[in-house]
Amino acid sequence: MIDLTKTIDLSTTYLGLKLKNPLVASSSPMGADVGNVRRMEDAGAAAVVLPSLFEEQIEMESEELDRFLGESAERGPEAATHLPELQHAVNGPDVYLKHIQRCKQAVQIPVIASLNGSTKGGWLTYAKQMAQAGADALELNIYYIPVDADLSGEEVERRYVELVQEINQQISIPVAVKLGPYFSSMANFARKLDSAGANGLVLFNRFYQPDYDLEALEVVPNLILSNSHDLFLRLHWVAVLYGQVKADLAVTGGVHTATDVVKAMMAGAKVAMMTSALLQRGINYLDKLATELLVWMGEHEYDSIRQMQGSMSRNAVPQPRAFERANYMKVLSSYAMR
Repeated sequence: MIDLTKTIDLSTTYLGLKLKNPLVASSSPMGADVGNVRRMEDAGAAAVVLPSLFEEQIEMESEELDRFLGESAERGPEAATHLPELQHAVNGPDVYLKHIQRCKQAVQIPVIASLNGSTKGGWLTYAKQMAQAGADALELNIYYIPVDADLSGEEVERRYVELVQEINQQISIPVAVKLGPYFSSMANFARKLDSAGANGLVLFNRFYQPDYDLEALEVVPNLILSNSHDLFLRLHWVAVLYGQVKADLAVTGGVHTATDVVKAMMAGAKVAMMTSALLQRGINYLDKLATELLVWMGEHEYDSIRQMQGSMSRNAVPQPRAFERANYMKVLSSYAMR
């Protein structure tokens, strides 16, 4: 029976930020609306990662501005009061910066900005402007699939590390790096990012793969929401990296239940991020999740989140080789044909 008088501490820290619990709303279109961000706070989210500002949006705004100014120059100084209109609205950096400011005015929880891309470009400028707009931290969302056969894995990693180094030198707010799972030596690359100044590592980005429309002979988008089975890959690498890097670890992708949150914490994560669960069940599901987390911890006699963090990481379990190849044969042999 749960002792209802017992105080259970759900608080955690992430990127140097003190959070009331480990539940963070990850980057998604839901965060583009200030009202939704406010509802996330009311439902129990400890922090919100805003939708990403994409590299393409920065480039698009720059190209539109160049065209705008070019047409103006062709008309001469006397036409200064009759500037050409933009051909289409660009929902770019300026809009994003204003959104950060509005969110910061609307809520008390940390607001984390997000940049999505892989090259320097305007990143350094906009990273500084996001910090100036009031963002509590920056999530650098590395979403790039190298298709150039002449580009080596070492070169890809070098670009990312240099990007993190330069952004970290330009801004004073914490920087987290959101990664995909397809690096050849994840532990080594994580350590490089850690040394470059990354305050946090978010595992993992989900690369959305296109599908084929066989009738129209077109490549079409294919969005499939995550489920709890997607959590396993994240747990594996968080558990492996825990204790090997100074950066805080965050799990994103596959967090749907209170037990998913517990598993993420035991692997070594500081926070559990979610989007698909909120899209499927609504923002108010955060409140239900926090309640179920309290119930689980009470039933299993945990006093705090910190008590469980890293308790089932690779360094903490009796058989750490369960995270390595020795477990491969065990898994395969565990399934018997019926």
